[in-house]
Amino acid sequence: MSHVVIIGCGVIGAAIAYELSLVKGLKITVCDRQPPAQASTGAALGVLMGAISQKIKGKAWQMRQTSIQRYETLIPELEALIGRKIPFNRQGILMLLSDSSLEEMSAWEKLVEIRHSQGWNLEIWDTAKLQNICPQINHAKITGAVYSPQDRQLDPTALTLALVEAAQQNGVTFKFGVTVLDTLTSTPEFCNQLETTEGKITADWFVIAAGLGSTPLTAKLNQIIDIRPVLGQALQVRVGHPLGNPDFQPAITGNDVHIVPVGGGDYWVGATVEFPSNGDEIPPNQELLESVREQAIAFCPELATATILRTWSGLRPRPEGRPAPVIGKLPGFSNILLATGHYRNGVLLAPATAYAIREMIIS
Repeated sequence: MSHVVIIGCGVIGAAIAYELSLVKGLKITVCDRQPPAQASTGAALGVLMGAISQKIKGKAWQMRQTSIQRYETLIPELEALIGRKIPFNRQGILMLLSDSSLEEMSAWEKLVEIRHSQGWNLEIWDTAKLQNICPQINHAKITGAVYSPQDRQLDPTALTLALVEAAQQNGVTFKFGVTVLDTLTSTPEFCNQLETTEGKITADWFVIAAGLGSTPLTAKLNQIIDIRPVLGQALQVRVGHPLGNPDFQPAITGNDVHIVPVGGGDYWVGATVEFPSNGDEIPPNQELLESVREQAIAFCPELATATILRTWSGLRPRPEGRPAPVIGKLPGFSNILLATGHYRNGVLLAPATAYAIREMIIS
């Protein structure tokens, strides 16, 4: 029986653990120094921009498509196992277009054609249709919208906890509050043991899914994968009733600001993108969060009267000098796999990442 150790239990580590738990003949252990769904997963808004993204070919599109398709089966599968609902908005994503030049419009029309040929639906709405279907949107500069009925939004924390619970039911061992102190290699290319605060763990495979924690871990193996933090802030507001049509509540996005219905007349609004100015410290910038809120209000004036229930922030793991995410073998090692550095697409790409890791292990 092969023993796989996964380091990190955000949405990526949890998705890998669950996917591997469906493979016969694997013993799986997940370690994290904190409880599940902390760090970047706990800060994410879970807006799954697949068909509506501008990625049309290659790995970037393939992973998106795989994940969006897998979510349709994964959510009911998990709900059946754990016996409770996971907040999963199947009403699509609506992207607002403002001051669209003819050039930009033809790019969207081309994307609609490409998606159609790939078996995905996208619709371009003019202002009259937008006003009719989403009367809450009211902004002079909005010239229309693109609606993606097959894209989704979900609660990243609820999803991660469900993945952990389902994986546990399938026999996966989770160790929280455990820190990796060192790695022990038996041959130059093979790591066979981790030294942790709970003693030594021996395994055949190690999967590093630790987000920002991946950098110090790979440094212990003299193969630094440089991942830098980018802060994101968001807020939850209460309007007290659904905005616009209560029966049509898609995630709305425009100018990189998301307005996400989360039920009961509450909405998530976010998120900022804040880079470190010196070193890795990023104190949350209140003005930037306020400008995100103001942009949301500009799109949807009713949000001006909403009560702010809470604000939160988290650090996203962004690979330095290479595209996100980092998936594959750690250079110089035959049995250490990387599944990290997803930057702003961790929740979106979690199922495809889990598939990729599974293939590397079972092949």
